[in-house]
Amino acid sequence: MGVRVAGLRRVVISVVALALTGTALRAAAPGDDPVAGASTRLLRMPTVSGSHLAFAYASNIWIVERAGGTARRVTSFQGQASHPQLSPDGRQLAFSADYAGNADVYVVPVEGGEPTRLTWHPGADLVQGWTPDGGRVLFTSTRASAAPSPTPRFWTVPVAGGPETPLALPRGYQGKLSPDGKRIAYRMNTSWDEERRNYKGGQNKAIWIADLTTHDVVTPPWTGSKEMDPVWLGDTVYFLSDRDGVSNVWSFVPATKQLAQVTRFTDFDVKTLGAGGGVLTFEQGGAVHLFDPKAGKPAVVPIRVTGDFPWMMPHWEDVTARMTSLGLSPTGRRVVVEARGEIFTIPADKGDVRNLTASSGAAEREPAWSPDGKFVSYFSDASGEYRLVVEAQDGLTPPREIALDKPTRYYTPAWSPDSTKLLYTDTNLNVWVLDVVSGKAKVVGRDPWMVPSRTLAPSWSPDSRWVAFATRLDTMYRAIVVADADTGEQRQITDGLADAMYPVWDASGKYLWFLASTDLGLRSQWLDMTSYERLQTFGLYVAVLRKGEPSPVLPQSDEDAGVGSKVEPTPLTASTQPVTIDFDGLQQRVVAVPNVPERQYARLAAGVAGTVFYLEAPPLAERGGAPPTLGSTLRRYRVSERTSVGFATNVGDFAVSADGKKLVYRTPARPAPEGGGEATPPVLHLVDADGRVPDAGSGRLTATLRMELDPKAEFRQI
Repeated sequence: MGVRVAGLRRVVISVVALALTGTALRAAAPGDDPVAGASTRLLRMPTVSGSHLAFAYASNIWIVERAGGTARRVTSFQGQASHPQLSPDGRQLAFSADYAGNADVYVVPVEGGEPTRLTWHPGADLVQGWTPDGGRVLFTSTRASAAPSPTPRFWTVPVAGGPETPLALPRGYQGKLSPDGKRIAYRMNTSWDEERRNYKGGQNKAIWIADLTTHDVVTPPWTGSKEMDPVWLGDTVYFLSDRDGVSNVWSFVPATKQLAQVTRFTDFDVKTLGAGGGVLTFEQGGAVHLFDPKAGKPAVVPIRVTGDFPWMMPHWEDVTARMTSLGLSPTGRRVVVEARGEIFTIPADKGDVRNLTASSGAAEREPAWSPDGKFVSYFSDASGEYRLVVEAQDGLTPPREIALDKPTRYYTPAWSPDSTKLLYTDTNLNVWVLDVVSGKAKVVGRDPWMVPSRTLAPSWSPDSRWVAFATRLDTMYRAIVVADADTGEQRQITDGLADAMYPVWDASGKYLWFLASTDLGLRSQWLDMTSYERLQTFGLYVAVLRKGEPSPVLPQSDEDAGVGSKVEPTPLTASTQPVTIDFDGLQQRVVAVPNVPERQYARLAAGVAGTVFYLEAPPLAERGGAPPTLGSTLRRYRVSERTSVGFATNVGDFAVSADGKKLVYRTPARPAPEGGGEATPPVLHLVDADGRVPDAGSGRLTATLRMELDPKAEFRQI
């Protein structure tokens, strides 16, 4: 099934998601574009014969006269069809399709009709070409290898039906047989990202030209570039290479060892090369091209694709499985989520699900609920750039749109406890504070190092004055920084000798909680593969903000005050009083929280006073192996209990209400198992945060999120 990921998944992304945009993104006018105005773009995997072109588009196979024109659909079903290959005589068309739920090899006359199935193995069989006599179809399959990383090899199957026969080569991913059938030009190994330009990693290999009798191998000169899709025209091998910075067509003559560049595009890469009928065909810039080596110049083929395309029509879509960001109303009466670019609120018990945005043509992201309960904020690109939108939580009044300076993508929004300011980060790793009334924003912090993980994770103090976040030092260790939201003045409060992150303020205003690790060193360089197997573990720490304030985790001792005496500890309570921070000596008031073993923790969040929640990653099944479950364990630490307890399992994301008394968590979606079955959508659970540990599965919200989807508007937004 590993090849299926590399093959049919590529078709799903490119042909369905991108090719459908071709219906909306046609060339404006013949004079403005090399493709005629009526031509359809993003036709994939072209193959050519003396009289026809065939290609994949919108998950199906189409065919057209070699000169172009209106294409005719060859397949028309709900699944995926890909890898078309016209036979040497041009009379038949082989392709891979999942008519029966699995990618198998089929053949059909070029006139159309019912395809004939040739393979039946549960693995993915991906068509590569034909034997020169047209009697057998060449395909790749992992059927002869085993998990966990099955590798493909070449097989042939008779067009008339019969058993499959492997080629002698032990591995093969892409390839074509020579016109005499004695040699094969091929790529040996698979690639996890066919579309990545100028990749120079270990998955790149030279094109191999193997003699099937002697097993001698010849390769074109190669210096680490990405080489793809080898095909034959006569005794010349043509292939795609990005050795000049853009993927172009190159040629190599094995007999003379002559290498030459054939095309010289400088804008878009050439895709999926095919050959037949004395010419080459390929996709470039969304158009199908033909290249006659005798003429020496490629020409665009004007092709028009028309059809009913029911998925292009406006319709109601269940987007429950697309839930991502989530938050809670101040007391947990409603949950707010993002799903497929829409913002929904979901009742805890009574009422209807509300779609606050209902806009297929815009992406709304990162919702947050104001602590006073009046507003929901989110970022929207309806104007063409992301802006902040503040909308009444019931959606009954027009929303307010706030244009932001230097617009980019925004993350981690959080309202100040007094509901007057909004805190968020951006693509450039800046920390912003925005005054909601004036709409003015200013930077109060940043992370100077751009690495794949975004861990600024800023949070508000209970009095709405201070902002805490984690920033990387030059050592790549993260330190906790506190900034004054009014003046922007910053103070680093951890010493930088440990990797500290996820700061959150205790609701009492007395403490700042955070996670810290003392074993980051071997993982500090994220692109160094020697760090991959090194697990980073964290402990829970608390900083006492004021001098003279006792530590919340002082050692306890049972003392007897005598009969009739009753001594009760003073409980911590939430406070909105000004938070006082004595920065002098603060690093000496950082305490490791006892009874919390160091593990792979993340995502710290504050509850009621003296309470924090955090995620613990599932253990690896074995060294370097995948975790047995997709979700993490949500843990709760309470000062009153002096211990950490498992609060919920299989958690993908969670949020705590502003009053700290409710918590919502989301289980991760599970893909359909490889052996068959259905995918499992994410599920929301709303539970009490300050009571006993909830029973497993309790508090489940059964709401269904549905949107009126206009695919054409959505494609324009994309």
